[in-house]
Amino acid sequence: MNHSPNDLIMLFNDLFRETYRTILVRGNDEPEYLPASGPNGLAQVIFAHGYYASALHEVSHWCIAGEHRRTLHDYGYWYCPDGRTPEQQRAFEQVEVRPQALEWLFSVAAGSRFHISVDNLSGDGAADDMSFRHKVVEQAGLYLVDELPGRALDFLDTLKYFYGTGDNFVEAWQQDIRRIAPSYSELDNLRKTETV
Repeated sequence: MNHSPNDLIMLFNDLFRETYRTILVRGNDEPEYLPASGPNGLAQVIFAHGYYASALHEVSHWCIAGEHRRTLHDYGYWYCPDGRTPEQQRAFEQVEVRPQALEWLFSVAAGSRFHISVDNLSGDGAADDMSFRHKVVEQAGLYLVDELPGRALDFLDTLKYFYGTGDNFVEAWQQDIRRIAPSYSELDNLRKTETV
């Protein structure tokens, strides 16, 4: 399956340009969110280096950000770069569970491969890699049972339709759990998503 970031730009912009005055933009450097510069301006979700996975990840952050946060540069969050201390890494992992769970669901809907990212290559890596993986799995399962935030649901449905993955989406996600978190109890997961 072909995974062009241009497709994501088209899909996102078709969905959200008019209703949320926001566009997805291919960046050359680090990802960034720029709020609209005025009442007629457009907010920009800028993904890194034209990478498909970066686009999905940045869209995930945008889908979670509330109305006020979407008026702030980078949603008002302070980002601690690679090379974090263990305490900083724990804080990073805590806030990354929800966007990475969404990114994973978007990846499954697009038929692309998702990779957990602790984004700390110059530091000590994950604070607790397996715990972080389990939390991402659990959050994705909760999203599927309790429903995703509105914009995320719209984007997920659009990806499923565009890539033709709607009929086997839940099954594909459940199978991918073994790769993402091999020690995660599949029985618990099946109970959580049986109503989907």
